[in-house]
Amino acid sequence: MTDSDDTDKNLSYEQAREELVEVVRKLEAGGITLEESLALWERGEKLATLCQEWLDGARKKIDAAIADD
Repeated sequence: MTDSDDTDKNLSYEQAREELVEVVRKLEAGGITLEESLALWERGEKLATLCQEWLDGARKKIDAAIADD
Protein backbone atom coordinates (compact mmCIF):
# COMPACT_ATOMS: atom_id res chain seq x y z
CA MET A 1 0.00 0.00 0.00
CA THR A 2 1.37 3.41 -0.94
CA ASP A 3 1.31 6.58 1.13
CA SER A 4 -1.51 7.95 -1.01
CA ASP A 5 -3.52 4.78 -0.33
CA ASP A 6 -2.99 5.34 3.42
CA THR A 7 -4.08 8.95 3.04
CA ASP A 8 -7.11 7.90 1.01
CA LYS A 9 -8.23 5.57 3.81
CA ASN A 10 -8.43 8.65 6.06
CA LEU A 11 -10.87 10.41 3.74
CA SER A 12 -14.45 10.60 4.87
CA TYR A 13 -17.17 9.50 2.48
CA GLU A 14 -18.05 13.14 1.87
CA GLN A 15 -14.44 14.11 1.13
CA ALA A 16 -13.95 11.20 -1.27
CA ARG A 17 -17.24 11.93 -3.02
CA GLU A 18 -16.44 15.63 -3.39
CA GLU A 19 -13.04 14.85 -4.90
CA LEU A 20 -14.66 12.30 -7.21
CA VAL A 21 -17.15 14.93 -8.39
CA GLU A 22 -14.22 17.26 -9.15
CA VAL A 23 -12.38 14.51 -11.08
CA VAL A 24 -15.47 13.85 -13.19
CA ARG A 25 -15.94 17.57 -13.82
CA LYS A 26 -12.34 17.88 -15.07
CA LEU A 27 -12.68 14.83 -17.31
CA GLU A 28 -15.95 16.08 -18.79
CA ALA A 29 -14.52 19.56 -19.39
CA GLY A 30 -11.74 18.13 -21.55
CA GLY A 31 -8.82 20.18 -22.72
CA ILE A 32 -6.28 18.00 -20.91
CA THR A 33 -3.69 15.61 -22.22
CA LEU A 34 -4.22 11.89 -22.53
CA GLU A 35 -1.72 11.33 -19.72
CA GLU A 36 -3.63 13.73 -17.45
CA SER A 37 -6.92 12.08 -18.39
CA LEU A 38 -5.57 8.64 -17.53
CA ALA A 39 -4.24 9.87 -14.18
CA LEU A 40 -7.60 11.44 -13.38
CA TRP A 41 -9.42 8.28 -14.44
CA GLU A 42 -7.23 6.17 -12.16
CA ARG A 43 -7.80 8.60 -9.28
CA GLY A 44 -11.52 8.50 -9.94
CA GLU A 45 -11.52 4.71 -9.84
CA LYS A 46 -9.76 4.74 -6.45
CA LEU A 47 -12.19 7.31 -5.10
CA ALA A 48 -15.21 5.41 -6.42
CA THR A 49 -13.94 2.24 -4.74
CA LEU A 50 -13.43 4.10 -1.48
CA CYS A 51 -16.94 5.54 -1.64
CA GLN A 52 -18.36 2.08 -2.31
CA GLU A 53 -16.47 0.70 0.70
CA TRP A 54 -18.02 3.41 2.88
CA LEU A 55 -21.49 2.61 1.55
CA ASP A 56 -21.01 -1.14 1.98
CA GLY A 57 -19.90 -0.59 5.58
CA ALA A 58 -22.93 1.57 6.27
CA ARG A 59 -25.21 -1.07 4.76
CA LYS A 60 -23.67 -3.76 7.00
CA LYS A 61 -24.25 -1.60 10.09
CA ILE A 62 -27.86 -0.97 9.10
CA ASP A 63 -28.46 -4.65 8.37
CA ALA A 64 -26.90 -5.59 11.73
CA ALA A 65 -29.06 -3.06 13.58
CA ILE A 66 -32.20 -4.35 11.86
CA ALA A 67 -31.24 -7.96 12.66
CA ASP A 68 -30.76 -7.06 16.34
CA ASP A 69 -34.30 -5.70 16.56
